[in-house]
Amino acid sequence: MILLPFRRSRQAPSIDALYGMIVAQARSPAFYRGYGVPDTVDGRLDMIVLHLVLLLRQLSKGHGAMPPVGQQVFDRFCQDIDDNFREMGVGDLAVPKKMRAVAEAYYGRAKVYESALADERPDVLEAAVARNVFGVTEPPPGAARLAAYMREASRRLGAQDPDAQPPARLDFPDPEAVAMPSAHGRVNP
Repeated sequence: MILLPFRRSRQAPSIDALYGMIVAQARSPAFYRGYGVPDTVDGRLDMIVLHLVLLLRQLSKGHGAMPPVGQQVFDRFCQDIDDNFREMGVGDLAVPKKMRAVAEAYYGRAKVYESALADERPDVLEAAVARNVFGVTEPPPGAARLAAYMREASRRLGAQDPDAQPPARLDFPDPEAVAMPSAHGRVNP
């Protein structure tokens, strides 16, 4: 019997599906129209990173470390970004440098978002989103809404079955259904 040396594992389709759910959610037009996220390559990458952080944060809870499925989703993200750089015409010698920058951005954002999500004050997460997604220090209105979305997404992902590895689907909120928080941190109906 001849075995193919580069066969994908049986888990690859579910990892691809899981990563596909993250990308599909990150591409939701509501983020770019209703929240004001910049509809640029960097803006779209920031939204993928944001959703990836939310998922990997949830998968790591209770484990103390990233479980294998989390590592596989992260590896799929890295491969996707590498492929996209090459598709955009970035030269072979420049791709590793750009990938290092993406990795640094991911780990920096993961640390900041984790800390901000653990903090109950809404302005902490809003400030993190303003800096990382919008590239400003003074949070625009969309930053408050995106922070509210992140808290709701985190809550929903936390309610999913932790033993489903990998989860069959991700329960992200509908971005259009997340209302703009009022000035006092409460969500306007």
